[in-house]
Amino acid sequence: MNITDHLSMKIKDLNSEQLDAAASMLKAIAHPMRLSILNLLDNNKLNVSEIHEKLNIQQSTTSHHLGILKDKGVLSSLRKGKNTYYFLKHENLSKIIDCVSKCV
Repeated sequence: MNITDHLSMKIKDLNSEQLDAAASMLKAIAHPMRLSILNLLDNNKLNVSEIHEKLNIQQSTTSHHLGILKDKGVLSSLRKGKNTYYFLKHENLSKIIDCVSKCV
């Protein structure tokens, strides 16, 4: 399947496993702090320290939310030296962030 086919795919075209994965991702995103983290990571790669400082939350809380987002397939990470950098796993997630911002 090429990228054009993937982008034109509708929910009705998804099988039950894909629907479960999509719902799981959306549930993970549906938290105010996680939305804030995704907004920071839109077109950025940041480590835990950078995220917790920008959002003014505890590092353990940041790590907890990053773990959930990574576990549900929303984020990926890249280790560089002592730091792990987090970023959006799929660039189309930027559209969700943009949509949520425009809808409220």
